[in-house]
Amino acid sequence: MTARKSGSRLETEIERCRSEGQWDKIPELVRQLSAKLISNDDLGELLLGESKLQMYLKENPIKQGSSPRGPRQKLVEVRKHLTAALDRGNLKADYLQEASLLMAKICYIEGEYKDALGHYNRVNLEDMQLAGAPVYRLSMIAEAYATKGLCLEKVPASSPSLSNKNSGSPLTNRTPAEREQEIITCYEKSGDIALLYLQEAEKALSAGIQNRSPKPGPTAQDLELGYFLETGLQRAHVIHFKNGNLTQGVGRFREILRAVETRTTQNLRMTIARQLAEILLRGMCEQSYWSPLEDPPTVSPLDNPTQQGHTYSKNYTLSRRPRVYSGENLFCPQENTEEALLLLLISESMANRDAVLSRIPEHNNDRIISLQSASVVYDLLTIALGRRGQYEMLSECLERAMKFAFEEFHLWYQLALSLMAAGKSARAVKVLKECIRLKPDDPTIPLLAVKLCIGPLHWLDEGEKFGKMVIEMGEKAAEFRAKGYLAIGLVYSLKATDASLRSTQEDYQRKALGAFQRAQSLSPTDHLAAFYLALQLAVSRQIPEALGYVRQALQLQGDDVHSLHLLALLLSAQKHYHDALNIIEMALSEYPENFNLLYTKVKLEAMCRGPEEALLTCKHMLQIWKSFYNLTNPSDSGRGSSLLDRAIADRRQLNAMTLPDFSDPDTGSVHATSIAASRVEQALSEVASSLQSSAPKHGPLHPWMTLAQIWLHAAEVYIGMSKPAEATACTQEAANLFPTSHNVLYMRGQIAELRGNTDEAKRWYEEALSINPTHVKTMQRLGLILHQLQRYSLSEKVLRDAVQVNSTAHDVWNCLGEVLQAQGNAAAATECFLTALELEASSPILPFTIIPRAL
Repeated sequence: MTARKSGSRLETEIERCRSEGQWDKIPELVRQLSAKLISNDDLGELLLGESKLQMYLKENPIKQGSSPRGPRQKLVEVRKHLTAALDRGNLKADYLQEASLLMAKICYIEGEYKDALGHYNRVNLEDMQLAGAPVYRLSMIAEAYATKGLCLEKVPASSPSLSNKNSGSPLTNRTPAEREQEIITCYEKSGDIALLYLQEAEKALSAGIQNRSPKPGPTAQDLELGYFLETGLQRAHVIHFKNGNLTQGVGRFREILRAVETRTTQNLRMTIARQLAEILLRGMCEQSYWSPLEDPPTVSPLDNPTQQGHTYSKNYTLSRRPRVYSGENLFCPQENTEEALLLLLISESMANRDAVLSRIPEHNNDRIISLQSASVVYDLLTIALGRRGQYEMLSECLERAMKFAFEEFHLWYQLALSLMAAGKSARAVKVLKECIRLKPDDPTIPLLAVKLCIGPLHWLDEGEKFGKMVIEMGEKAAEFRAKGYLAIGLVYSLKATDASLRSTQEDYQRKALGAFQRAQSLSPTDHLAAFYLALQLAVSRQIPEALGYVRQALQLQGDDVHSLHLLALLLSAQKHYHDALNIIEMALSEYPENFNLLYTKVKLEAMCRGPEEALLTCKHMLQIWKSFYNLTNPSDSGRGSSLLDRAIADRRQLNAMTLPDFSDPDTGSVHATSIAASRVEQALSEVASSLQSSAPKHGPLHPWMTLAQIWLHAAEVYIGMSKPAEATACTQEAANLFPTSHNVLYMRGQIAELRGNTDEAKRWYEEALSINPTHVKTMQRLGLILHQLQRYSLSEKVLRDAVQVNSTAHDVWNCLGEVLQAQGNAAAATECFLTALELEASSPILPFTIIPRAL
């Protein structure tokens, strides 16, 4: 009795060691078993043969893609043990099967593929039961199916020595498609049973650790896949994809991913998730997508048309299958990008968790592999999120990648680009500085930084530093050197606009002209160099020279919207208004949704064709705005349509419309109260000068700023028609969006002047200047009112301040002359009148600065 109990305990311990792969303990356990139970010598031979084979494979692992080695001395010993166990025939049926499976495995390792298949045919793998099988036997069966698949791939299809035991027909009578089906079935069975084995092994290991005394023992990480199990898990989908059967390959990926995860399969799971995401992004469209919970379609446009008649069908069932995730609240993707994103976020989480960050030499290879794996995931995330315009989310993901990013340019650069696209310009510049440090000879990086500095950030000093970096690279910058001068020129041009002293303005204008000329000489075929040179000459009121260069720019790029716009403004500066209008209409035929062009058209139409035509263009702009942005006007009160909808719905001309009663307080804006006045005033600059194109910028304010500008242009037309009620209605629509805008307050002052209410106009102008003290038009109108009130000294100061801000405003010079004349200073007044006349002769219909200056 004692011997039986002792033997039972030893057998249990042996089974546990086999399940957990603790092969070094097996020889000692076999020795104990043989001493107690004489009849188990054959079992001892089996166990010793198995343990020596597994130890050999651990010391000499088979690598993917390499052929097995020839006979080795240790394998000879293994074969002797197994042959002894098989020849005596004393083993139980289950152990005889195990010995045959091990013998087949040795045959494969030694390259004897036909012999291995012979062993599998004698054992008949299909008859081996999974239900109730010990954990270690699940591993053996899984390895056996994988090895059989490998042997079938190695043995020529025409080999006459093999026969199918089940059907009794020679393999030579089987079609290639049937043979391929058998190989794939072997691998898929192997993969399913391998997943089941790993789940059961981890479960048994966890239970064993809890039941045993708390002493050092193995953990779940000690379980290893090994070559055969890994092949079983990965080979089936490889064959599917190789055959052009994308549908079955994706289905197989999903089956593996739905199985309950184990620690051993985590790396494999991350690899498969990444590969499936790549296929979903690059090889599958929304029309060919099917739900992960559905069976793959039998006919799919994803598959190779030549394989349509040879599609693989799963024709096997297993008595035990691996557990899969199930439940009521599981998330199931509905389309390919959604599934790809889910897979990539899972992969990213695993890559971050398993990151190797140590810089010591021993971990160098592991760290490189960890970095490469993470980089692939982040590149795919960039594709997936970039397609949907989700740059905010992408930048957050890439920020998490910064733990990998020490001295890694690619990840820093990806983060910088994502921050740029997400509108986080200030942070993007800081990240670009690190990119410049990592790659100091790349001129494109400082150019990107300049683009942000002179665009959304208006950090002109920083922009100048980045521009000089490119120039100082000299010949290393190659063709980008001209771009460096272009960037510096734009910085100086913007500094000239910002400068308050006339001498400073002229100094920066000279520097800008010099930089643009240098850029044009370095790159004579670049239309931007000629265009910005023309624009700078136009701002400096050198109209004939500017015309020459803008025509040169148009010869290089005939459909450039900004060059066409500049040509129209230059023609208007020469008082060729009809020609300018023709140019604008031609440009609008190419760019019908460009609001800058439409603003200019309104001004020119009011001049050439009358205000009614200009109002129709305003109405057209409202229609474009509504269709382009597809937004709801926040000024809607809920009790009827807004003026915007009435304008679009009404077929009559805009100036004959019935306007709503704005005295009702319910028509006030809810949206505008949440907007900071300082941010609005920075954005609503002179006649939408911040607009660079008709495409919406990042952030929610841009569409509403555009709408407000449209209403203000309509109000200005009504003021020109002496219709204060209609102008008030339009201004109120803009005020509902941005009540603190200096442009809105200025327009209200204009309307008050039109009604003859000087005091009210003065109050509106003073409020506008309290928000934007450098708004020249407001300063000019306030100076004029102060002149009418005979407050000459204050009027003179306001107008002189306006001249300091914009020395080319001829209206301001004229008003200043009138004030000086009223004060009796005839000489100074005459000089102002002459300056006004000279400037008016070259004054465009709208300021040249309405054209964006951006790299």
